[in-house]
Amino acid sequence: MHSDTTDVQRPATARGAVAIITNRRGELLMHLRDDLPGVIAWPNHWSLLGGGCDAGEAPAAAIVRELDEEAGLEPWDLTELFEIRDEHGSGQLITFFAACWDGDETQLPLAEGVKLQFFAPEHLDILTIPPFIRAGIHRHLAARPS
Repeated sequence: MHSDTTDVQRPATARGAVAIITNRRGELLMHLRDDLPGVIAWPNHWSLLGGGCDAGEAPAAAIVRELDEEAGLEPWDLTELFEIRDEHGSGQLITFFAACWDGDETQLPLAEGVKLQFFAPEHLDILTIPPFIRAGIHRHLAARPS
């Protein structure tokens, strides 16, 4: 006998991780994504470095892997902050991390995207940034001590 109330296993929520990386001047490292509509979420937008978690991979492991894969970057003081869902893009639940790095971003071996650039927080408003990334950055900046 078939029941219309059969429990269906729902797939686990896709997860990802991004890092708000700041230098000693308080500037944020932003990543200009490739312009590949239909291939990647948020093409030609300024975002944060990061990406999706592999199956069974924790967000903390994913962000370390993604920073290395995308830019050969090993920041210090990596700290988990909060989660925000990318409602209008990938649908992933994104874990935000904060970290510090003081190098020359133009010398990083960028494997994905167009470029990396540090921006002062007051200049972020002129950039095209995905809404969930902008919300995460503002949330982080508001919580920082003056």
